[in-house]
Amino acid sequence: MRSDPLRGRPLRGLPLRMPPLRMPPLAARRPLAARRLLPLLLCALPAIAYASDGHGALGATLLALTVILVAAKLGADLAQRLGQPAVLGELVGGVIVGNLALVGVDGLAFIGTDPIVDALANLGVIVLLFEVGLESTLAQMARVGLSAAVVAVLGVLAPFALGFGVGAVLLPDHSFYVHLFLGATLTATSVGITARVLRDIGQSQSKEARVILGAAVIDDVLGLVALAAVSGIIAAADKGQPATLGPIAIIVGKAVLFLGGSVGVGVLLAPFLYRNAARLRGGGVLLGVSLAFCFFLAWLAGVFGLAPIVGAFAAGLILEGAHFKPFVDRGEQELEELIHPVSHFLAPVFFVVMGFRVDLSTFAHVEVLGLALALTAAAVIGKQVCMLGVFDPTIRRLPVGLGMIPRGEVGLIFANIGLGLTVGGERIIDDGTFTAVVIMVILTTLLTPPLLTWSFRQKSAAAGGTA
Repeated sequence: MRSDPLRGRPLRGLPLRMPPLRMPPLAARRPLAARRLLPLLLCALPAIAYASDGHGALGATLLALTVILVAAKLGADLAQRLGQPAVLGELVGGVIVGNLALVGVDGLAFIGTDPIVDALANLGVIVLLFEVGLESTLAQMARVGLSAAVVAVLGVLAPFALGFGVGAVLLPDHSFYVHLFLGATLTATSVGITARVLRDIGQSQSKEARVILGAAVIDDVLGLVALAAVSGIIAAADKGQPATLGPIAIIVGKAVLFLGGSVGVGVLLAPFLYRNAARLRGGGVLLGVSLAFCFFLAWLAGVFGLAPIVGAFAAGLILEGAHFKPFVDRGEQELEELIHPVSHFLAPVFFVVMGFRVDLSTFAHVEVLGLALALTAAAVIGKQVCMLGVFDPTIRRLPVGLGMIPRGEVGLIFANIGLGLTVGGERIIDDGTFTAVVIMVILTTLLTPPLLTWSFRQKSAAAGGTA
């Protein structure tokens, strides 16, 4: 029997041990995906009421961002629970929100036409490409070797040719420029998705991984050049200028000159810029100066007639850890850590808006589904051609080809640019074609993790058998 430490009297009737805690059942602790949509629907209700009342533009934007961010986070959570990249969940979340009208939930159409949301989505693309550039360095590109360079070139040329061919066969009534743009859209490779899969399966330091990641970085550069060339050709056609070899060479030359020039000059100026910026007082100097550098190069790319994302990627490629040493020495975070919160806000806005623009009613048209499947097949087969660029006999070709499959965020960025291109006042990419491209992005993103995991398991099994 226990005693009361204050009065010395025995404590009667109290259990010696606490009863065991009863945890709620698993279903209660991890609600179903349908329950997770409840907060989104609750956010949608005031948005619907607000839209019908016709209040000010800022209020509409705030409600739009509420719905977008909730959809993004719920979608990302569900995707990661299913072992898929968060970007896929954000995209699907946008698809669901954008098509609620099909099940009788009206009033959210204002999200797709809000100019501030559109501006934030475009800003998200710029920050995203800046972040991708920060994850790559010039030294890494120089070390990848001949195999990675050849893999990258083949991984651009083959998908471009196949994408153009799919457009020419399945969209004969569409213009030559549509076929051209579809080819450019298939050239991209998502470095982030492949890197995540390699890390998850413990193969990020393998020889195959080094070739895949090095080739994917070069692939992005070549893809941006291809995008610049195709966009320039379409812009020239909109002004009535023919697509001859001379103007095409000029556009490609401008893209190469801008990338090479901005990187060369930037490498020389960046140390001076950050050494002097470190003298500034106040918080957030490193982040502010870096974003200004990114935005300036993005603007400069536009002056050259290129997509702003080309400049944003170049800005990230230029900046390296040595430039930030004065800031880190005084206790500040690395730039990569500082940029994450900005990207975590703006990038999901872009992905949800991209999903929002997918019209599921187009699925009733067999030709849209056929185009989507054909583009997916071209995207997968085209990247397998790049296996021929692996010359080292100790490197297995199959994982390299499979690792180059996902289009992810880069493919969406290309598709988004296509929405803004016109010839003679008519959009190059219509709703059906855009939906087909988004389906292709989703399918290639879904296929890569299991296929890449399987290919490395085959490698391990073969090594075990040999041993």
